[in-house]
Amino acid sequence: MPSPSLPAAMPPQIELNLALILFIPWFSILAALFWLFPRQPRGWRRRFFDLASLVLAVAAAAAGTHWGMLHADPGATAIWKQVLATSVGYGMFLLVLTAAIVARRLVLRERASARRLPSGAPCP
Repeated sequence: MPSPSLPAAMPPQIELNLALILFIPWFSILAALFWLFPRQPRGWRRRFFDLASLVLAVAAAAAGTHWGMLHADPGATAIWKQVLATSVGYGMFLLVLTAAIVARRLVLRERASARRLPSGAPCP
């Protein structure tokens, strides 16, 4: 009876990006919520800001994931390297999105107050 063969080792590029790959569905949900809310105002500046924020968040998540994999304890098993990489990458993604939400809210509030007349009534 032939012995069962061991599974082939994971390619290094997949192993390095596995945490990021597995989080794609969750990152997509968070990105869609960030993009859709608040619904107004929705001009080209807002779209550009949102797109730039999402690109920066994904880049930060990728950098955090790679940092976590490369700086994990060498004695740790592969799963713990992935856990560290996932935690750091997810934290970076949330950090950038949170900063973008705060910045966007401040900018939208500034624009809304700039459009108001001194009496507090909105511009026609």
